[in-house]
Amino acid sequence: MNPDARRFRKRNLFLLAYLVFALLPIYWMVNMSFKTNGEILSSFSFFPAEFTWENYRRIFTDESWYSGYINSLIYVLINTVISLSVALPAAYAFSRYTFLGDKHVFFWLLTNRMTPPAVFLLPFFQLYATVGLMDTHIGVALAHLVFNVPLAVWILEGFMSAIPREIDETAYIDGYSFPRFFLTIFLPLIKAGVGVAAFFCFMFSWVELLLARTLTSVNAKPIVATMTRTVSASGMDWATLAAAGVLTIVPGAIVIWFVRHYIAKGFAMGRV
Repeated sequence: MNPDARRFRKRNLFLLAYLVFALLPIYWMVNMSFKTNGEILSSFSFFPAEFTWENYRRIFTDESWYSGYINSLIYVLINTVISLSVALPAAYAFSRYTFLGDKHVFFWLLTNRMTPPAVFLLPFFQLYATVGLMDTHIGVALAHLVFNVPLAVWILEGFMSAIPREIDETAYIDGYSFPRFFLTIFLPLIKAGVGVAAFFCFMFSWVELLLARTLTSVNAKPIVATMTRTVSASGMDWATLAAAGVLTIVPGAIVIWFVRHYIAKGFAMGRV
């Protein structure tokens, strides 16, 4: 066997091993979601002995479960829209203008993203209890802005800096106003960056637990908080928890499918 063929074979074996390692937990969760709790606790099997849809039926018929998905989608979408609306003009300013302390402000934004959510938990709790934002969708969405806006600004600034400034100048010479130029010319040029930023904002809000659980109780309780409350007098409801986990993966997988090309471009530009 020649060296190139041997190297190709080793690479394929490595990729296969990686795929098995990465997909095995997901397969095992799907496998558990079609079992009963009794079968999960009593036996070890790669396929359900008694295939059942009962776990999914419970989630789609029990309001305490399906309302969690609805609540999560509401505040995640609100947060993503607000984050991009705030980050787009901010990133444009950082990429096109030089002002006093610009690098320090940019670094300060990134330090907010690096800060653990627990640091902001008590201030948000006291503020929301005072102004009446506890247990609301907009409350959770606004809390997540602290982390998503800096990340979106950082990603978008990289994409915008790659666009030549001559495009801006040419548009102004042609008589374009700034809003018209930004919406019709500049924004389509950075649509890959917008897709990448939207993806990361969506994923952070979708999986974040600490703020979402503490700032909600009933009306806006997300699915991640509901999944932590599956313990009853009879023990942990593993089967329902597995089914909820499978359904939690679905929105993220759909988003990844639509922005996969943009994410690859973000890796190529060094901003992801």
